Amino acid sequence: MTPIPENPIDARRYLIPFRSMLLPHIVTDTLVIGTGVAGLRTAIEASAHGDVIVVAKDAIEFSNTAWAQGGIAAVLSDDDSNVLHIEDTLVAGAGLCLDETVRTVVDEGPPEIERLLSWGMRLDRNADGALHLGREGGHHRNRIVHADGDATGQELVRTLIARARAIAAERGGIRIFEKCFALDLITAGPHVGNGAPVLGAITHHPRYGLQIIWAKATVLASGGVGQVYRETTNPKVATGDGMAMAWRAGATLADLEFMQFHPTTLYVAGASRSLLSEAIRGEGGHLVDRRGNRFMVGQHELAELAPRDIVSRAIMAQLARSHDSNVFLDVRHLGGERFATRFPGLAALLKSYQIDPAQDLIPVHPAAHYTIGGVWVDLFGRTDVPGLYAVGEVACNGLHGANRLASNSLLEGLVFGARVGRAVAERADANRGPVQVVSDIRPSDRGELDLVDVRSSLRSAMWRNVGIDRHGGRLADAEDMLQFWSRYSLDKIFDDLGGWEVQNLLTIASLMARAALWRRESRGTHCRIDFPQSDPAFEVHARWRIGSPQPDLHAVRKGLAASV
Repeated sequence: MTPIPENPIDARRYLIPFRSMLLPHIVTDTLVIGTGVAGLRTAIEASAHGDVIVVAKDAIEFSNTAWAQGGIAAVLSDDDSNVLHIEDTLVAGAGLCLDETVRTVVDEGPPEIERLLSWGMRLDRNADGALHLGREGGHHRNRIVHADGDATGQELVRTLIARARAIAAERGGIRIFEKCFALDLITAGPHVGNGAPVLGAITHHPRYGLQIIWAKATVLASGGVGQVYRETTNPKVATGDGMAMAWRAGATLADLEFMQFHPTTLYVAGASRSLLSEAIRGEGGHLVDRRGNRFMVGQHELAELAPRDIVSRAIMAQLARSHDSNVFLDVRHLGGERFATRFPGLAALLKSYQIDPAQDLIPVHPAAHYTIGGVWVDLFGRTDVPGLYAVGEVACNGLHGANRLASNSLLEGLVFGARVGRAVAERADANRGPVQVVSDIRPSDRGELDLVDVRSSLRSAMWRNVGIDRHGGRLADAEDMLQFWSRYSLDKIFDDLGGWEVQNLLTIASLMARAALWRRESRGTHCRIDFPQSDPAFEVHARWRIGSPQPDLHAVRKGLAASV
């Protein structure tokens, strides 16, 4: 394995000295790390080409996908078209969407919905039996399919798990390892950056301990890094593990300055930041201040249904003017019965906090929601490291540009999961790798920091300094703080989940701050108050690689917007 570089940001976290001959060895054709929509869809497709092992950090049902409320965007009605869906995606992406990726996802989306229905997914329907299509921010048509009102993610995960388990029962092509943490990728070369292929991963299970999983193809589907912020809608598992592993293996990461903040999360003292679906505003909910004024009217043609970055910044501006702690979601005019029927899960959540949506304003505040940047991949999820693929929120394929259009992410996971699942067949004749792994990590002689304090402090620092509104001075301060914590944390040997997660969070947080400081403009979710305008010189994807202090720039080719 790679020794620790001089720069602590670039340090590998694989800090467990061992002799590989003492560890259990497991062999598979495809290793999928992650069990959200992207990972499960990949595993289902890849099982047609060989054996698949799926590694779940927690229980298989526990992922960002399972938390998704709004639904899946796809063109399924006569008054909609792929052209219109493409246009909405491009507008939300603020000039950084990759044309071919957008067209691929929009074109291949509807067949994926049909496939889900054939696998038994229950989607909400109108009285006439037609699919009920909702609308969310940035969409000019109703094109969001959903399940049980506000539990689309749960039903999607149930469907995909059932399909994967059916395949396992029929032909034994899929094995699922739950509560199994992927520590690091195994590479064949003596150091990263030389094109050395990935040969699998080192994992840890609380019962079985460390083990090596050799794989011809390794797929990262581990989700984003929402836990890097103090205020977040993400579950506890979203600590950027896949991005950090890819970085250490020499893969390119891109667009790390773009984090989408969801405008409406429940803001109750002492409560977690529970997501209040954008579909509520799609059904007619209003954003109001303490006096009941709709402050989004006149700020954007879509008012409350403007793209998420616009709504989030408008809320923060309103709070700055009023000095209030939150704004409110007003659904009183919808009627309590209608709200409870359309959003039964959210109605139950609000009731648990003694909030009656038929009579009360609902306190809301923005929170970190979706990681737009990630591991740079092509149209089949290939990274620039042989044998390594990435799909879903961990990946960056240019679909979202500088800001994700609502409900495009589940669609992306389905379309690219299927594409990656087919692409891994190209590794059929790959060598599974050597018989021994060497870890060349020396024990640290530096002082120690309390990991609980580091985790809490870095999350607060990221929220304050690399949050919705950013400034060069605060970004530089964040870099300094993260470098300090990294110096005393990335060189340590840990043997528990908490330590590994903190190292991954530090790695990606440092890269996010660096990327945000580099982009001296405001675009999409990235708002620099010291550079408030968009700059054509930055109409590029900034791609970062270990050992390179400056990014490689990938220009955005135009053409699709004009053609539609």
